[in-house]
Amino acid sequence: MVGDTDDDIETRRSGGSGHRAVPHTADVRIEAWGASRERCLVEAALGMVECFADLTAVRPTSVERVRFAEESDEDLLTALLDEVVFRLDVDGRVPVDLEADTTDGDLDVRLALADLADVEVTGATPKGVSWHGLHIGPGPYGWSCEVTVDV
Repeated sequence: MVGDTDDDIETRRSGGSGHRAVPHTADVRIEAWGASRERCLVEAALGMVECFADLTAVRPTSVERVRFAEESDEDLLTALLDEVVFRLDVDGRVPVDLEADTTDGDLDVRLALADLADVEVTGATPKGVSWHGLHIGPGPYGWSCEVTVDV
C-alpha cells in the first residue's frame, strides 16, 4: 500500500499481519494486511477497535460466534466491522480478540468480548463504515484492505 514503511513491507514478505490507522479528515482510516483474507479481516476489526480503546489490560468475559454468508470480500469486510459497531452500541461490549475461518463457503468469526466499561476508551467510538475508498484484495504479499470508519 502507499505509505508503507520498510518494516511493514518486510513483515508482509515474511507472511506477517498487522494494521494501522492513518490520518483522515474527521474520520478514521484503517489499513490492514495478512497472509490470508480471513487474517486481513481480523486485523481490520482489531485496528478499528484499537482506534478508540486500549486493550492491553483487558481480558474477555465471553466468547461468541458469528457467521457471515459468503458474498463479496467488500461485503464481508463491512459486515464484520458493522458487527463490531453493533456490539458496542447494543450490547456495550467490545471484541478484544477475533479469529476467522471460512466454513462451508461462509465466514465464521469467533469474537472474544469484554464489557466496554472494562476498557479504557481513548478516542471516539465508531458509528459506521464508509463504502467510499473501501478496498480489500490479494496482492504480492498476501491480502490487504483499506477502509474509512465514521466516528
